[in-house]
Amino acid sequence: MKNGGALKFREVAAAMPLVAILRGLQPARAEGVARALVDAGFRIIEIPLNRDVALEAMRIVVGVVPPSVVVGAGTVLTRAQAREAHGAGAQILVMPHLDRGVVEEGRRLGLAVMPGVMTPTEAFAALDLGADALKLFPAEVVGADGLKALRAVLPSSQAPIYAVGGVTPDTMAPWHEAGADGVGIGGALFTPAFSDDEIGLRARAFVAAWRSVRGTGE
Repeated sequence: MKNGGALKFREVAAAMPLVAILRGLQPARAEGVARALVDAGFRIIEIPLNRDVALEAMRIVVGVVPPSVVVGAGTVLTRAQAREAHGAGAQILVMPHLDRGVVEEGRRLGLAVMPGVMTPTEAFAALDLGADALKLFPAEVVGADGLKALRAVLPSSQAPIYAVGGVTPDTMAPWHEAGADGVGIGGALFTPAFSDDEIGLRARAFVAAWRSVRGTGE
């Protein structure tokens, strides 16, 4: 049976499977950025752990978003980081790679886990470990054709695939057509230099593009 974190992640992702990757988010800006994203329609927020203040920023985001939003930790490399993220309120662990220990620790903690994969070997290994989703990374290197080939051999009933790296509103259609169940967006959506208003505008453009390729309205 799926754990609680995985169930919530799948429920939220079914409505809007766009992941906002907030690399370099400072605690002082965490509330404003989170509110801008949620107001624009985002329901999954990832805060990478490769910044000293990431856990502090995560706690603030967790405290201000509604229950319909999933907050996760990105760039999770160790079991210890998985435990720290859980303590800060993370509900999903996102990895740039595939590591058995991190996946196992995340599942033990009741969190959804999304390891990074690039090849069929990595993808099948991640599924065998019980991954809840697969992060195709770096997506711009694999390309939509690479994803299409990967999707052709993976069991359709298992974990969804998120394309992460280089996705823009204009390129969302080919990724969706190739089989991406969702996308992760970093620098095209957020950098510390963007104002909250600009982040909101960019977020709305991504949400509108996803709804367009999915054929869904507001």
